Amino acid sequence: MKRDYFANLHRFSFGLTLVLAASLGGGFAQAEPRHAIAMYGEPALPPDFVSLPYANPDAPKGGRIVLGENGSYDSMNPFILKGRAPTGIALFTTETLLARSFDEPFSLYGLLAESVDTDDARTYAEFTLREGARFSDGSPVTVEDVLWSFETLGTLGNPRYASVYNAVSKAEKTGDRKVKFTFATQNRELPLLLGLRPILQKAQWQGRDFSATTMVPPIGSGPYVVDKFEAGRFVSYRKNPDWWGKDLAITRGLHNLDEIRVEYFGNPDVHFEAFKSGDLTSYRETNPAKWQNNYSFPAVLSGEVVKSEIPHHRPSGMDGFVFNSRKPIFADWRVREALIAVFNFELINQTLNAGAVPRITSYFSNSDLAGDVAVPATGAVLALLEPYRADLPLGAIEGYALPVSDGKPANRANLRRANALLEEAGWTVQDGVLKDAKGTAFAFEILLSNGADDFIAAANIYIEALKQIGVQAKLTTVDAAQYSERTNLYDFDMTQEQIALSLSPGTEQYRYFGAANGAAPGSRNWAGIKSDAVDGLIGGMLAASDRSDFVAAVEALNRVLTAGRYFVPVWYQNIGRIAHAKQLHFPEKLPIYGDWPGFQPEVWWYQE
Repeated sequence: MKRDYFANLHRFSFGLTLVLAASLGGGFAQAEPRHAIAMYGEPALPPDFVSLPYANPDAPKGGRIVLGENGSYDSMNPFILKGRAPTGIALFTTETLLARSFDEPFSLYGLLAESVDTDDARTYAEFTLREGARFSDGSPVTVEDVLWSFETLGTLGNPRYASVYNAVSKAEKTGDRKVKFTFATQNRELPLLLGLRPILQKAQWQGRDFSATTMVPPIGSGPYVVDKFEAGRFVSYRKNPDWWGKDLAITRGLHNLDEIRVEYFGNPDVHFEAFKSGDLTSYRETNPAKWQNNYSFPAVLSGEVVKSEIPHHRPSGMDGFVFNSRKPIFADWRVREALIAVFNFELINQTLNAGAVPRITSYFSNSDLAGDVAVPATGAVLALLEPYRADLPLGAIEGYALPVSDGKPANRANLRRANALLEEAGWTVQDGVLKDAKGTAFAFEILLSNGADDFIAAANIYIEALKQIGVQAKLTTVDAAQYSERTNLYDFDMTQEQIALSLSPGTEQYRYFGAANGAAPGSRNWAGIKSDAVDGLIGGMLAASDRSDFVAAVEALNRVLTAGRYFVPVWYQNIGRIAHAKQLHFPEKLPIYGDWPGFQPEVWWYQE
């Protein structure tokens, strides 16, 4: 499936900012504002750094890139739950107080703020805005804009903003360019999260309903402005020649292109054909079999199109078919385990991907945060799990590994295992149909979005396998708008969900997995996870005073989530695959996050 690879851009906020470095538990006492902040320890770059290590400070300016996306859009407001905004609008046109370095797990450096101050316990954060920071219409970015943005996003914006808003007991202006937030809860990540909130222009929204969809682009302080657009068909972002931040060290070598244009397609095949014909200048391939077989067209053979592979060291996250455990038929982990066993990953991976991509084995696969979930928990991880032992799913402490098939269509051993688990949970095959004691058939719907070709293909194979144990599953595909509406309301039995995770997981884990968020529309807890262990371990992770405690908490959380069997995991991309015009270039030095969302076009440039 050609995925919308900007889907997670908000959590990798692009705005550049200052950051404060505080050593958690290292005895370092911060007495004055600093240029940077790291979640643990010191940030890698000193106050006088010249540019980010993975940016090319000498990159030429100019040129354009033309990208493609599947689907459509119907709003220019990317900050609310309603509507679907065009790809990149927040990323390219707005900025934040702090900006990430993607060569560190979680370190932030300043853009809109020149410094930030906090105490050892991080009970507050005070930001000093840069003199000269301006919106695209030339007006200054003020403390009033910051306070208004924070409150408006927290009360009227997408629910993802509410958690940080609710964690602040006081927000105040403390100087002409100073704004201070005092925290009501213990969470050492809060100064960083505040630094990654988009800053909007208060004046633009006076007399307007922020919670309503609109086709008026936001006025931001970012490097680009919306130039031309046609709703649902294309959007063009033009570099602002008067962008206030173009000479900062944090931006040197970034945002080099004059134009970023995004074309929309209702059909992924048409999307790819548009790239082959030269209408697009870059295409991200997520299917390794297609990468091997579909790139022998003339432009590739002549060298006009280049194939680039970009490795990374970020966690796999979770991607696959998610069970809505709010539904009674999926409430029992034994049922979920049985359906995971029926999913013949080895066969499906070979069929769709030529077996070329690894399977997700836990939420933090491909990183040092995963631990080994297949073996019994020990040491600090075991100590964190012990208080919840009575309520943990089997395998959280003992160790859990996904069922593995022999790759043959019959998948007999796993089907036998599935039948045994289902019978134990009260389901038996009667006249070829799986039923409970009341005679109710086991039937459910798999909801997918139009254009999700790989998942549609996988679902069809899966449905045929489910028939072998008497399960009646049907596939329903809908357009992007209907898909968003139904998933926001948890109106599905099973669907595909992708959760991107970082090397520094934090407060967003509540949104993905927290019980309170799972009860509210619009969260990412599509699985309906309701676990004291999950909530408690996230809290422990956020309160960790040093990295070793933090890693132990993440490993424990990873074990509980994995053993919860909330997903039928599929594969992850351990390299990025981007085909692009030969005139488009990126630096040789790659950060640990590799091709993070925004890698293209943030550090790319155009040169003949």
